[in-house]
Amino acid sequence: MPKALVLLAALACGALLPLTLAPFDWWPLGLVSIGGWFWLLNRRAAPAWALGLAYGLGKFGVGVSWVYVSIHTYGNASPPLATLLVLIFVAGLSLFTLAHARLYAWLRIAPQSGVRQRSARLSNAWLFAASWVAFEWVLNWFLTGFPWLYPGYGHLQTPLANLLPVGGVSLASLGIVVTACFLVSALFDRHPPAVRAASAAIAATPWLIGLVLSATQWVEPQATRSAALVQGNVDQAVKWNRENRMPIINRYQDLTEPHWGRDLILWPEAAITLFEHEATPWLQRWGERGQASGTSLVLGVPSVETAADGDYQFQNAAIAIGQGDGRYVKRRLVPFGDYVPFESTLRGLIEFFDLPMSRAAPGPWQQPPLTLGEDRAAMAICYEIAYANLTRNAAKQADLILTITNDTWFGRSIGPLQHLQIAQARALENGRWLLRAANNGVTAFIDHRGRVRGRLAQFERGVLVGDFQIMAGRTPYSRFGDGWLVAVCLGSLLVLAFMRGVAPSRTPS
Repeated sequence: MPKALVLLAALACGALLPLTLAPFDWWPLGLVSIGGWFWLLNRRAAPAWALGLAYGLGKFGVGVSWVYVSIHTYGNASPPLATLLVLIFVAGLSLFTLAHARLYAWLRIAPQSGVRQRSARLSNAWLFAASWVAFEWVLNWFLTGFPWLYPGYGHLQTPLANLLPVGGVSLASLGIVVTACFLVSALFDRHPPAVRAASAAIAATPWLIGLVLSATQWVEPQATRSAALVQGNVDQAVKWNRENRMPIINRYQDLTEPHWGRDLILWPEAAITLFEHEATPWLQRWGERGQASGTSLVLGVPSVETAADGDYQFQNAAIAIGQGDGRYVKRRLVPFGDYVPFESTLRGLIEFFDLPMSRAAPGPWQQPPLTLGEDRAAMAICYEIAYANLTRNAAKQADLILTITNDTWFGRSIGPLQHLQIAQARALENGRWLLRAANNGVTAFIDHRGRVRGRLAQFERGVLVGDFQIMAGRTPYSRFGDGWLVAVCLGSLLVLAFMRGVAPSRTPS
């Protein structure tokens, strides 16, 4: 097969992976995407680095295409400039799949004869799966991280969902990658029947474990509370205009008025566009109303602080008032969203970079949960919910999880629905209900099994009213995290690197 067709096939395999996630949820395509890439790498009809780059361009080119909306529509960048910036972003992310492919080609054991051939085939399938999880781990922290498009998120409705409370989304990712690679080994490699049977059995194992775990109840309900989640649907194009400050406040007040008396009212990220110190009269008024009615009001509000050098720094905060108490400042900032790397060069290039909130400073790494009457709530603002261990550490001391966001930046793209699916995974991992308020959607109640129990339509003003449960107990993931899984995968790579020294593959890659 010509190299051009091989690379095109790798590009197509990568483009299939986002279709396994929201809003498409065609999870069987994950087997085709991952298994197809694994098969192409084993054929070595093109250099491994090129196959990795092509796969990444397809995966991220489709999966994070929503970045274009924020840059062009709300950043007012010209279509050519917005396209160029998205291509740079996608190419940068594709370096991870390039590195993954190159590592696999380097560690891959060349099949020999006899026992070594059988062990090499099985070892290579595990090598690919373990290195996939290792690179997911790197994506959690490298250059602040971009933990997005993990295949495990596409399995919230399959037996693999039951792996999330045990080892998080990365364990579910491992499950689907193991299935894909060992299926390829069973179906397409020239093995003796016993080796084919072993490969098929290994491919089925994650699903069988998931089925066994389906009857396990890690947490139990303790109490029921009521909540109103407010979706203001404020147009992002005019939200930060000074003349819209009072209309926005009035909108949220009017939407909230019928719901005082519920246990919790939740407003979205930066619901009001006054700085916290400027909003003191309204915050006092709403706090008194909450006290009188027995309601905790949690809302997103920007704040400004004086830095040590006398300059001002902005913070993206959430506060609890009324029956609630506490303040949370966003910790994990988004490059080019909450702050601008190379600011002196890029400031002014795109209008979005000139907004006050694109010069934010992070809050303290350790922050206590918000208090909501008798309950404690872990908070995640917008993109923070994508960081599994960040949410886990906050939720360890909490009875529920709250997340507030403003996905208006991404319009009618697939981004907001991917974001909702990620929030569903966080609820399932930690065995806690998760309440999500978004400026224009998706506002939702998510139960401790990661199921959406109620949601508002996008791009509509409204209030979602419902009950949620306070859960007792903790999942294994909540207790132990996924460090053990990463250690197993990294340890496997070290062992296989040693094996390579015994039986190296000398084929150029």
